[in-house]
Amino acid sequence: MSSVAGVHMDTGAYSSQRQGQPDWWLLAITAVLVAMGLMMVFSASGIFAERMQADTYYFFKRQMVYVLVGGVALVIAASMPRSLMNRLHYPALFVSVALLVLCLGGPFAAEAKGAHRWLGYGRLRLQPMEFAKIALVLYLAYFMSSKQAIIKTFSKGVIPPFMITGVLCWLLLKQPDFGGAALMTLLLFFMCYVGGTRQIYLIASAVIACGGAWLLVTAQPYRFRRLVGFMDPFAAANDEGYHLVQSFYAFGSGGLSGLGLGASKQKLFYLPEAHNDFIMAVMGEEAGFIGISLFFILIGCFFWRGLLIALNQTQLRERLTAFGLLLILSISCLLNLAVVMGVVPPKGVPMPFISYGGSSMLASLLCVGLLLNLSRTGKG
Repeated sequence: MSSVAGVHMDTGAYSSQRQGQPDWWLLAITAVLVAMGLMMVFSASGIFAERMQADTYYFFKRQMVYVLVGGVALVIAASMPRSLMNRLHYPALFVSVALLVLCLGGPFAAEAKGAHRWLGYGRLRLQPMEFAKIALVLYLAYFMSSKQAIIKTFSKGVIPPFMITGVLCWLLLKQPDFGGAALMTLLLFFMCYVGGTRQIYLIASAVIACGGAWLLVTAQPYRFRRLVGFMDPFAAANDEGYHLVQSFYAFGSGGLSGLGLGASKQKLFYLPEAHNDFIMAVMGEEAGFIGISLFFILIGCFFWRGLLIALNQTQLRERLTAFGLLLILSISCLLNLAVVMGVVPPKGVPMPFISYGGSSMLASLLCVGLLLNLSRTGKG
């Protein structure tokens, strides 16, 4: 019996499902979040862009292009036939693995700060990990829904999804991308939990994963230094704790109403990655507690609408797919906030819809498009 109660097992029959309009509330909230992100990218990147590119609007204009491309992907995903969507799991996995392998070496592999996480051609950059998350969710939703009879067995119900996720994590660790591998592991854990995997297997795998994570951290001096800096950032304020300290200063300077749009001082080359991973710190400084609270309300409404879409699905596969897509965005959001607020060690996790970056924006809007597709069918 699946832990996702009240869901029919027949994933091929759609005639009894409601065919209607997409969730316009989800789309409207997404549009507001994207607009907020464009505003923050414009504010946080101007000084850096002027120095690096001699064009104050360089990053803003590129982000506008990413939003337009992502909007096209959203429309395509929202309108594609469900039969096509349900055949994408294996092709998407194959393409994701191939792209991750290409990141490790080849004519299109692009290196930045010692990491091989991107594919590039000219000024174009693509981070395959962002799309591998979606491929993994599509596969896990297919597997959990079609293997309910054996999902509680170890050899047939546990090993296959764990092996697939393990391959993706191994390729990410080779880049190296510890944060990406951790995110994939969290996706697997929660998808297996709602899919009906026996809890004893999940508990054992969680213990093993935590032990493996500790070994990976201690095996690499730079990872261990990050952990030490995270534990007491002000003791290493000029080294490993620098990012966190500057982020704390930004949030602390914002106060109740913030310094005003464009008035951030930390973005003046004090806070690294001000328009990327730490853009929420700039928002906290410029918009203050009120602005951050507005963002929390919006993102909370977004997750609520996404959860309603998942709960309203009458087919197990669609429910698991919607849950997984929402999980991608929610985990990324929570990890980003946890990093900038010093709850977890610093790791490059962009804020969906807000941070600068083409791959993140495209993948986030693709997730929304698939959720909108699913919102057209379901109960009531």
